[in-house]
Amino acid sequence: MLSSLYTALGALLLLPLLLRVACPYFLRDLRFFLRLARAARQTRWYATRTPPHTILEVFLQRARRAPRKPLLLFGEEVHTYEQVDKRSSQVARALREHLGLQPGTCVALFMGNQPAYIWVWLGLAKLGCAMACLNCNIRAKSLLHCFRCSRAKVLLAAPELKAAVEEILPALKEENVRVFYLSKTSDTEGVDSFIDNLEAVSDEPVPQSWRSNVTCKIPAMYIYTSGTTGLPKAAVINHERILLACGLFLASGVTSEDIVYNALPLYHSAALLVGFHGCIIQGATFVLRSKFSASQFWDDCRKYKVTVIQYIGEVLRYLCNVPQKDNDRDHTVRMAIGNGLRADVWRELIRRFGDIHIFEFYAATEGNIGFLNYTEKIGAVGRMNYFHKKIMRYELIKYDVEKDEPVRDENGHCIRVPKGEAGLLICKITQFSPFSGYAGAKSQTEKKKLTDVFEKGDLYYNSGDLLMVDQENFIYFHDRVGDTFRWKGENVATTEVADILGLISFVQEVMVYGVPVPGHEGKIGMASIRLKKGCEFNREQAYRHVVDYLPNYARPHFIRIQDTLEITGTFKYRKVQLAEEGFNPTVIKDALYFLDDKEKTYVLMTQDIYNAINNNRLKL
Repeated sequence: MLSSLYTALGALLLLPLLLRVACPYFLRDLRFFLRLARAARQTRWYATRTPPHTILEVFLQRARRAPRKPLLLFGEEVHTYEQVDKRSSQVARALREHLGLQPGTCVALFMGNQPAYIWVWLGLAKLGCAMACLNCNIRAKSLLHCFRCSRAKVLLAAPELKAAVEEILPALKEENVRVFYLSKTSDTEGVDSFIDNLEAVSDEPVPQSWRSNVTCKIPAMYIYTSGTTGLPKAAVINHERILLACGLFLASGVTSEDIVYNALPLYHSAALLVGFHGCIIQGATFVLRSKFSASQFWDDCRKYKVTVIQYIGEVLRYLCNVPQKDNDRDHTVRMAIGNGLRADVWRELIRRFGDIHIFEFYAATEGNIGFLNYTEKIGAVGRMNYFHKKIMRYELIKYDVEKDEPVRDENGHCIRVPKGEAGLLICKITQFSPFSGYAGAKSQTEKKKLTDVFEKGDLYYNSGDLLMVDQENFIYFHDRVGDTFRWKGENVATTEVADILGLISFVQEVMVYGVPVPGHEGKIGMASIRLKKGCEFNREQAYRHVVDYLPNYARPHFIRIQDTLEITGTFKYRKVQLAEEGFNPTVIKDALYFLDDKEKTYVLMTQDIYNAINNNRLKL
């Protein structure tokens, strides 16, 4: 009996060692899953309460418990939870009393990173209204399209974006849209000021009855994402999804003592959904910068005593390219949360700036599946976690890049890829992994769904991304499929860019695609153009056109002039070979041009320019 007891005790003592050898990641996998389960359980509990406990209710609770705690730091400004609460109440009252805004109405916000972004959003939430987060870089047709998608009745715009507003103002007026600048005065006919109305009302708390219509399933905001074709799409973000997005901070170990630094745009999900809302959930402090600056990044971190930074891959690459300084490791940053980080930049960041815990994640604004690299495996975006996969039923399937569609077997079913092979990420649409789709774009919503995947009648979300799982179950991002590429942290829809280029008088036909650039994340824009008969390529006109109509990240930096643009049997452009040829002038025999911002024109591509780009001597 005693010997059996000793044997059992010995086995228990050896169990951790056996697990470490046989299943080295078992405990970390289990711990991560339990954190996720706790976040999901909390979200469900919030959603089932009456009234529902949205992110706004969490904020109001934080403001009552710690009113003087800083929530938002911006430049020299310090905004406490209480101050943001009062300012957002003024927004709600001004919108209701002066604009007559009713619950359920959508308001479009067109501005860059400023504190006003935060209190406008919270003010709208207090009214039970949704907010459309317009990208402040878009213009003309794209801007008008994005506004219309949300069916907003009001446009609030930063006064510095006056020119962009005036460009679409006639169309807005035809649709009886009310337009306001976030300023005390307006010198644009047909546009009113808003701040003077805001300052004329009380900052007392608004009654909960003003938002009595709110449930966790109704839209809270619209965040725009470029699709595989066409103009940007408005991803529907409901109140439940906001709470689920906050789980990323919980799973990463962010606490109320943390100070989180963000220089990413608030109109994107990383900054607003994950960063700001994550700070509210955890009771942390959010440092907001109007625009990213590599030279001032670490000075900011020291100034604000930052402990957590948010990133996209390009941000950290820029930091590593700044000349080294003696105080590179003189900071309090302990953690970085973001996505798109290359393995070589990851290693360099740690080597140069110290032991920062990096939590790389994979997710899409509208997607129903995400991963977090909680083991800090360099280069990975997560792990195929046994427990997680029991709830989130995702797979990697074979994909034909040339045909731009999944490969199916003789029974019409999709084919899972083996470990080590890249495949299209799909996730079953269930109550645990819903897909809300896009506002005003039913056909685009349906295109993101795959049916009869493994059995008749099943329904999966198509991520549009190729991922790979290695033999140790680590997940790696491989590439995007279709007609979207990513540059400077922004998604670029090739069809949208092609439509803009097609407006140029000498262009007969155009095809846009992304090409990789050594030392850079994502792909840069390139266009192949067929000229109209008898026309020549006007370099200055082309430059002026792309600068006037496209944001910097979407402008084709290379233009290739071709006699014909090849298409497939299904009338799709053949882009694969062109993308592989890239912008190498020794490979390409067609006329090839490079966008030169210094000369303000497209210049002939030369071997010297090509070498300067490859050696990172020429900034793109």
